[in-house]
Amino acid sequence: MAMTILIVDDSATMLMSLKTTLSMSGFKVESANNGQAALDKLKSGVKPDLILTDINMPGMGGLELIEKVRALSAFRFTPILTLTTESETTKRAEGKRLGATGWLVKPLAGNDLIKVIKQVLPGA
Repeated sequence: MAMTILIVDDSATMLMSLKTTLSMSGFKVESANNGQAALDKLKSGVKPDLILTDINMPGMGGLELIEKVRALSAFRFTPILTLTTESETTKRAEGKRLGATGWLVKPLAGNDLIKVIKQVLPGA
């Protein structure tokens, strides 16, 4: 069965690009345009194998999403990767402290993203 990845980004172009890249690599893709929409999906029964989130989004951003996801027992160990333009070390440290599994900086080539996902998701 295909592994599911939840992508969270406020850019429709980025969502479409990520969805295409991930789908072509055999993943099932769920998407949300901000942290609150992603949290709502998780609470309504979506069970991703990995969450890929932007950091800067309107409403609930990625750091708050990571913190809220880690507070849900069902997702305590779900890998969460950030994919953001933020490269500041204080933001990275904050992400790690809140429970991010990895921090990726845009732009990132599709094949490089898939390599990282395969490292984080054994059997992907």
